[in-house]
Amino acid sequence: MFNKKREDSIVAASCIIIMLLIFRYVPRHKMREAHVSFLFQQIMTWFFGLLVVEKGLIKYPYRTFFKKSNKTSFAFEFFIYPAITILFNLYYPEKRSYISKTIYVFSYSGVITLIETFTEKYTDLIEYKNWNRYWSFISLSCTYYVSRLYYRWFFSKD
Repeated sequence: MFNKKREDSIVAASCIIIMLLIFRYVPRHKMREAHVSFLFQQIMTWFFGLLVVEKGLIKYPYRTFFKKSNKTSFAFEFFIYPAITILFNLYYPEKRSYISKTIYVFSYSGVITLIETFTEKYTDLIEYKNWNRYWSFISLSCTYYVSRLYYRWFFSKD
């Protein structure tokens, strides 16, 4: 049986923390960039999130939002992860070395993968079927990288 109160509290706290981070760390003059990052990441997570759920790789046994219309975690796929991508793109170390950029991407991916691993182990919010944390790390890193490429293309001065 699901511990509904605990799962709802985790989702609510995650959403509140992300909103506070966005309000705190997204400057007013960067709102356009934030919107583009958020919406582009939503496109990717919508596609890939549905793909892994429909293929039976990941299951979300308890969902807070849209329980009957969507098998993915709406909170993570459509709000939390795209919102984190805003911070990823706005604070990306563009003028640093390739190694610094790689560490930056892997740091973001690693932290989310670590949190997801604990969430999978101790809650009913996510369940790996034919999936593991390495796939999460790789997919997060790839989507961050693609998001960055799109961001650079969209805001190029040419």
